[in-house]
Amino acid sequence: MKTMPALMLSSLVAVSVLLSASVQAENVQRDVSYAEPAMERQVLDIYSPADAKNLPVVFWIHGGGWQTGDKSQVEMKPQAFNDAGFVFVSTNYRLLPHVDMETLITDVAKSLGWVHKNIAKHGGDPGRIFVMGHSAGAQLAAILCTNERYLKAEGVPFSVLTGCVPVDGDTYDIPAIIETAETRRRVHKQPQAKFGHREKFGNDPALHLDFSAVTHVAKGKGIPPFLILYVSSHPDTSAQAERLSTALADTGISANLLGVRDSTHTKLNDDLGRPGDVATKALFEFVSESLKK
Repeated sequence: MKTMPALMLSSLVAVSVLLSASVQAENVQRDVSYAEPAMERQVLDIYSPADAKNLPVVFWIHGGGWQTGDKSQVEMKPQAFNDAGFVFVSTNYRLLPHVDMETLITDVAKSLGWVHKNIAKHGGDPGRIFVMGHSAGAQLAAILCTNERYLKAEGVPFSVLTGCVPVDGDTYDIPAIIETAETRRRVHKQPQAKFGHREKFGNDPALHLDFSAVTHVAKGKGIPPFLILYVSSHPDTSAQAERLSTALADTGISANLLGVRDSTHTKLNDDLGRPGDVATKALFEFVSESLKK
């Protein structure tokens, strides 16, 4: 990757004045409903720079094992992206076990559909959207950007997706992580999880394949370029990152891969947007290069 543009780097340095994770963008609209009628958690937050107009958009999906988490858990990301000239959107979605995985993914797709239709009113460009997410949100980002049926149902073509950034996910190939986790427990004579990946994704091999991003990677679909971030010391997220990267590269889709040392699953996500952070530098290099194409 090329060196980060000086202007963008200086924008990130400005973030250092923030003394806590309670960041404020120039304009913040919270709890905007993206469905009609909106069910609980079918809401999103929009962070826009002052006088924003036709700016690229970051669509962020929180993690939490598909069971917990909230759109407010964004740390320094909104300010960092606003300072660099982006509109930042963070979405909620209904959670397991209150809904099934198909409904959960459909919620996120519906949210992105709302963004595509309405973000111009908030200074964003509906034709330049980056989809990003951490942990469970990484799986959701990857599946939205590879399985076109979810966004197609919301009127969102792949052509508006400028890039995809899944962060430390372990479920791009769900059958692989199920086999890995269950084998580990079995050989160590540990009880199997009562609500592990097998159950969360429907307890059906066909569903496990369908919810895996690697299943849907193919040429000619307009899948956007990927930057896959992961903790290099984590065996599961490392293996899954490499699995997704290989699947994308084998079909000619750009796939940048960065394993971050001296980090953790939580820290990698929390540090995104922090000046001097290795993953943040790679992230802004990726979005800068993607916007040139």
